[in-house]
Amino acid sequence: MNDSLYLAFWSLLRRDLLITYRNRAQAINPLLFFVLVVILFPFGVGPDVVLLKTMAPGIIWVAALLAALLSLDSIFRSDFDDGFLEQLVLSPHALSVLVLAKVIAHWLVSGFPLVLVAPLLAVFLGMPADAIAVLVLTLLLGTPVLSLIGAIGVALTVGLRQGGIILALLVFPLYIPVLIFASNAVQMAMAGFAVSAQLSMLAALLLLALALAPLPAAAALRMSLS
Repeated sequence: MNDSLYLAFWSLLRRDLLITYRNRAQAINPLLFFVLVVILFPFGVGPDVVLLKTMAPGIIWVAALLAALLSLDSIFRSDFDDGFLEQLVLSPHALSVLVLAKVIAHWLVSGFPLVLVAPLLAVFLGMPADAIAVLVLTLLLGTPVLSLIGAIGVALTVGLRQGGIILALLVFPLYIPVLIFASNAVQMAMAGFAVSAQLSMLAALLLLALALAPLPAAAALRMSLS
């Protein structure tokens, strides 16, 4: 990465974080949604402690997946509306690197807060301490994958007025492996089994997404703006 591209990467990352800071209410919505889904779930299934403890990994991860989907449109939507996205596409810098900067900024404001709040919700659902540690690790590995995959879907649908349903149809099938490996890792940790295989798969998915997702997302942006 040359100096100018490096500077553009960090400038764009800083810009997106600053914009989010100035619009904190919008950034808090996915976190509130995540917390409310987990808290309201026991009211639907009843106060059975054993049942809630068993279902806790799936509850938290499904809530995290839905919260991530709720926030995906913010990656490119405001930039598309004000014309800044066209400037990014026309810039001399590699668009895939700029896309990666925006995805990282998105995860820092929408995914990382879920990681911080998840242990409290896990305690609320009765998960043991060892399983909570694994849960946090799966979220650290898995939520960036959700943002990276979601960026491709958002790039394809950013030019559509009502692309929410199409976006969900595009990204949900790709989210399933993350959901399976992450929730299974926490369940195995609760049962006292090794979870290295599941964590390795999540790490592999993260590395693949980091290496591959920015390229099709950049190509999709060019298609949407052409």
